[in-house]
Order: sequence, then structure tokens, then C-alpha cells
Amino acid sequence: MGNLKRIVLLVLALAMAGGVVHAQRAEQSQFGPVMQAYLGYLRNEQEVVDDRASRHEISGDYYRRNSNRIRALRQMAIRLVTKSDNDYVPELEAVAADEMRILFEEPPSPRTLRVSQIVKNTFRYLGPVTSGEVFYVFARLDPYEQAALIESGNGVDGPMSSTTPDSSAAKGQRVGDSATRPRRSSPR
Repeated sequence: MGNLKRIVLLVLALAMAGGVVHAQRAEQSQFGPVMQAYLGYLRNEQEVVDDRASRHEISGDYYRRNSNRIRALRQMAIRLVTKSDNDYVPELEAVAADEMRILFEEPPSPRTLRVSQIVKNTFRYLGPVTSGEVFYVFARLDPYEQAALIESGNGVDGPMSSTTPDSSAAKGQRVGDSATRPRRSSPR
């Protein structure tokens, strides 16, 4: 009788695993190649986290937070691609409230963030995603978007923008950074 239970459990586990793989393939086939690649990237990231957890290299808390972060990124990417009907995924960052310093030297209060707000001329705030805990998801602006913001002088005011209109920080540069790279000097 014990062997029969094990066999039944094994068959059920295999059927569930097969169902998950089938559901992932069906979901993936509805997206274009860019989104499929992004979903594959997130699946690989989850495999890395799973592998490290199985070898006891990371704590349970670290495992849960990173698995939840991967799910949050996946949810936001699917939301963006489905809403825009465009096979494009920007570079996404998901951080919990206590991780804002990873992205910002002077982190904004999550309560002050507004969806679509440009933060520090570097990120667009996409919104919160709850996946085990709340993650705040940002899309990194591409260099062309950043240049357009700087050129137009439309550095959006927000918790991360400077209040001085002519400061270089309001134009996306830190004080002391030069706008151009110094020329390389070579021996003559």
C-alpha cells in the first residue's frame, strides 16, 4: 500500500509539472520574441535562485524576496506588453521600500511616487506590484529619452529632482560631472 501511494504521488507531481510547462508555453506563445526572451530570462533567474537555495547558499528570506521580485517583474512586463500591444520590454527594476537606496542616493518616499513620474531623469515609475510584499517597479529610461529630457529642460519635478532650475542636477547630472568626456591625451 505504501508503494501505491508513492506511485500516485509521483504521477500527480509529474502531471502538475507537465501542466505548468504547458501553461508557460501557451502563455509564452502569445507574445513576440522580445517578450519571450524576457520571460526566458526571468525563468533562468528563478532557476539560479532555486539552485542556490537547494545548495543552502542563501537564506530563506533572501530566497523568498528574490522569488517575489522575479514574479513582480514578470507581472509588470506582462502588463506593459499586453497594455501597449507592443513587443518591447524596457529595462525593469523592482525594489522593496527598504531597498530604494539601491537605485537612488536620496530615495523617494514610496507614498510620494506617482505612476509615470520621471525620477532623477533616469527612471520612470511604473507602479507598485504586490508579490508576497510590495515592490516598486521602475523602467530605466533609455539614453535617447534621457537626452531628450535634458535637452528640453523638462526634468520632471518630483521627490528626486532639484528645486534649483539651473543646477546641473536638474538636468540629469550630478554637480561636478562634466557634460562631455575629457579628451584623451597621448604622448607626442
